[in-house]
Amino acid sequence: MIGNKYLRSLFEYPDEDTSLNQLLELLKSKDTEFIGSLREPVDLDQCDDKELEYLTKVTALMDYYLQIYDIEVPSWFRDERLMFDKPYYHSKRISDFEKVRMQYISPAPFRTRNVFFDLNGIERV
Repeated sequence: MIGNKYLRSLFEYPDEDTSLNQLLELLKSKDTEFIGSLREPVDLDQCDDKELEYLTKVTALMDYYLQIYDIEVPSWFRDERLMFDKPYYHSKRISDFEKVRMQYISPAPFRTRNVFFDLNGIERV
């Protein structure tokens, strides 16, 4: 179980796109309570496969935005369990060319986890 109340609440949204948008709002507004809560490591041993998949996606986004805002990135974000073996693309409706392009233009937090977001597209969802 995801121990962080904010991340657990986002995980429990019935729609992942809405959850990601809410996460982006928390990050963009630099919500101090939310960002402060991330300093407490999530016990990944207590998470099931679905939770680890979700955390892999959101830690890529959180890592990226925290670096942009020059906020220290918690070390637990970089746990090897929060990386996909095969590339994950958000959205699923992109061409093979776009997939290759995203691999080359994506920031390091995404490439490291094998998670690729079109940030313009995700903000419009």
